[in-house]
Amino acid sequence: MTDATDTVERGEQPTLKRAIGPKLLLLFVVGDILGTGIYALTGSVAAEIGGALWLPFLLAFLVAFLTAFSYLELVGKYPRAAGAALYTHKAFGINFLTFMVTFTVMASGVTSAATAAKAFGDTYLREFVELPTWGVATAFILGLALINFRGVGESVKANVGLTLVELSGLLLIIGAGIYAVVGRGEGDAARLTQIDTGDSTAFLAITAATSLAFFAMVGFEDSVNMAEECRDPVRIFPRAMLLGMGIAAAIYVAVAVLSSMLVPAEVLGEAKSGALFRVLEAGAPGFPLAVFAAIGLLAVINSALINMLMASRLLYGMANERILPRVLGTVHPARRTPWVSIAFTSVIAIILVGTADISLLGGTTALLLLAVFTIVNIAVLVLRRDPVDHQHFRAPKWTPWVGIVTCGFLATPLSGRPVQQFLVAGVLLAVGAVLWLVNRWYVGSVEVDARKLGKG
Repeated sequence: MTDATDTVERGEQPTLKRAIGPKLLLLFVVGDILGTGIYALTGSVAAEIGGALWLPFLLAFLVAFLTAFSYLELVGKYPRAAGAALYTHKAFGINFLTFMVTFTVMASGVTSAATAAKAFGDTYLREFVELPTWGVATAFILGLALINFRGVGESVKANVGLTLVELSGLLLIIGAGIYAVVGRGEGDAARLTQIDTGDSTAFLAITAATSLAFFAMVGFEDSVNMAEECRDPVRIFPRAMLLGMGIAAAIYVAVAVLSSMLVPAEVLGEAKSGALFRVLEAGAPGFPLAVFAAIGLLAVINSALINMLMASRLLYGMANERILPRVLGTVHPARRTPWVSIAFTSVIAIILVGTADISLLGGTTALLLLAVFTIVNIAVLVLRRDPVDHQHFRAPKWTPWVGIVTCGFLATPLSGRPVQQFLVAGVLLAVGAVLWLVNRWYVGSVEVDARKLGKG
């Protein structure tokens, strides 16, 4: 008789199956990073920085890389599927702070899905049919809600297949770009050092662009929620996460360099979420854009579905723990899915796609997660006073401090981040705070179980 069967017969909750090895984990990390960010925001980043398009993506990678060390130390100490919520609660023990961190992660999932919806309707679907962007984006969100309602069995192996699709589109851009630059002698390397300061300084142009490009690097933090399903997570996580981030960053920088060399920054900026179409046209004239559009559609659908699944399950988890109104934890009797949470997050996403443009949504996603990363970097320092009885990865002494400064700076108006992003983020977090207060008024104080608030 298996251990799992013994556990069930004893009436205990069975543990998650440890089915993920180092290769699958590496592909999961790469797949979680690749997606909507680079497909949707290349043009918007070019509009902020000019020809030096590669620089914000490189700097965003370095900032994310520093925070990854903190995540690796924490997942090594506490290899559980709860992520930032668990680390915040262990470090500070403040229920409201743990809730707000969890709600911030949930809100970032909704804004990220809304970004994908705008890219879907305004860019990639247009290669096949012309329809009003808001209507398409709304239908896109409703479609995700329907899939979510019916129930989606998340599989890492399915994620691998979609990762390969997303990767194929970016490799197509890189291949076409290299052939154009090396094979045909096209491209202008002088653009790579051009920084469009506009009405600001070069420093602000760089930081504002980096704040937006950071959206393309998020996703690595999701992998810590797979800790309980990995074989020997303490050993395999550091290599898989750091190597996966390095691969994604190399792809992004290559795409940015070739895009800038082949297409002027002002053209990329005007194209917005369609910037990579302009690059493909310049690098491979005559290549059927519909093929790349189909790849782009799959990339943004995958990203949006994962984010809406995460957002609705986080909201459900908070309601199930009675730290939000219980109605948000209502499960449909037939489908066994949290339909009220799905409806709630979908309504917010529809409002966002109707009131904000794609760069505002992407920037707000980055802002929300930069705030979370700042707290995680502080938490790793606090939790060094909490030793554990097993060996684990330990971040270099200086990386959490630099992570606090860089993530914190990019999450402030000093970085050149538009004030509209703070307004959107503020409204979303205010909704969370109101729900918390309403629940506390009716239920009273509730002790947060951070493990049950994870995205796993």
